[in-house]
Amino acid sequence: MSGAFVTTKDGVNIFYKDWGPKDAQPIMFHHGWPLSSDDWDAQMLFFLNHGFRVVAHDRRGHGRSSQVSNGHDMDHYAADAFAVAEHLDLRNAVHIGHSTGGGEVARYVAKFGEPAGRVAKAVLVSAVPPIMVKTASNPGGLPMDVFDGFRSAVLANRAQFYLDVPTGPFYGFNRDGAKILPGVIQNWWRQGMIGSAKAHYDGIKAFSETDQTEDLKAISVPTLVLHGNDDQIVPIADSALLSVKLLKNGTLKVYEGYSHGMLTVNADTLNPDLLAFIKA
Repeated sequence: MSGAFVTTKDGVNIFYKDWGPKDAQPIMFHHGWPLSSDDWDAQMLFFLNHGFRVVAHDRRGHGRSSQVSNGHDMDHYAADAFAVAEHLDLRNAVHIGHSTGGGEVARYVAKFGEPAGRVAKAVLVSAVPPIMVKTASNPGGLPMDVFDGFRSAVLANRAQFYLDVPTGPFYGFNRDGAKILPGVIQNWWRQGMIGSAKAHYDGIKAFSETDQTEDLKAISVPTLVLHGNDDQIVPIADSALLSVKLLKNGTLKVYEGYSHGMLTVNADTLNPDLLAFIKA
């Protein structure tokens, strides 16, 4: 089936894709804010061609999933992912999350996946954990006014904001000598605008203020942490470099000069690295 829905315990319809042989090892992909499962096209086709079963879902309020008013927090995100995994009976699965999806993976693996014995490995790519916002216990975080600025931009003119982000910092297209890809910018905008403004507004708090220190400490499966050192959205010093220290079984790989959107614009480098980790 190319696309289908599962209904969560609180009545939310979550859209998912499930491609490839049902008896193959599953890889489940968790997308970033404010995008959809379509952001994983380059990975899903690559791993499908390597014989894997590939699954990706649209987070509640994002993409084609229900535009519900509530539940836009990391606990519901993880529970929704578990609803998909249970529905498809995914076992021995590798969970790969980008950005906010990396936070979703950390919460999912810690609270659902490992306790249920369904997870083999995890990958956090350009991911938000442990916590993005600056607090007394996280002095290297970004100040709250950065996230208040995101909220103001969503309120004021979401369509323009969703053009400015991918045109500029998300893919590093604002760097000197960057090769700008208009189709990638348009696809980011398209994915964002399909989703719900309410989910996206609430999601800013979820991705910036959720402290996932305990999630990371609880994960025991092999976990790969990938980050670009020119990530202008989730700065590496307060994310990947801290996360890998909290993981029991973590490995860090840093990409010189790569952006937050490296999974898309540098898929030719990242996909083989992901494959090597999964097969190791």
